[in-house]
Amino acid sequence: MTEFARMPGIGSKTAERLAYYILRADREQAMALAYAIRDVKKNVRHCSLCFNLAEQDPCPICADSRRDVSTICVVEQPKDLIAFELTGRYRGLYHVLLGRLAPLDGVEPEHLTIASLLERVRKKEVAEVILALNPDLEGDGTALLLAERLKPLGVAVTRLARGLPTGGSIEFANSAVLSDALTERRRFSSDEPSAPPSEAENSNPPRSGVESLESAAEKEL
Repeated sequence: MTEFARMPGIGSKTAERLAYYILRADREQAMALAYAIRDVKKNVRHCSLCFNLAEQDPCPICADSRRDVSTICVVEQPKDLIAFELTGRYRGLYHVLLGRLAPLDGVEPEHLTIASLLERVRKKEVAEVILALNPDLEGDGTALLLAERLKPLGVAVTRLARGLPTGGSIEFANSAVLSDALTERRRFSSDEPSAPPSEAENSNPPRSGVESLESAAEKEL
């Protein structure tokens, strides 16, 4: 119970239930958990290229010749990488920072894998770096630092689109979410896939529904 209670998110009651579960489980089931904990500490390590967690070096993603080596998606933690892989939509490479800038907590740039990322961009034919960091104060600060350090290398730096989540409701969205949704808006078409608006479109916001109806009425006349 004491050891279970050391884990994040595990309170005393949950630790008690887990301990009694282990006591009631048969020997094979209990030892399977023990061996799994032993093996993960013995065999799992950080990939020397992307710093993902894996049992081999380089990890299966970096070793996959079918991946697009021209794109690197930068994430904060290995769990973020897993989330993107589960979508099945991204086929490039990754780079795990193993954290984000947090000066108040003593996390400085040298504590992250930024130097390794810059070295990868210099060595490989990388055309785009996607900054897939959490959209909060620390994540944005880390993204700004990375963008500044990547700029001299002549690589395209992009970030994830922001705004309203699919299935969300506008009335419950805060002003920051709505602001991002307007900034990251896309052209709407039933025939063609969505595409980001051009610079001209960004400088001239789309007309309202009333203006569109008035325009249509003028054409009919």
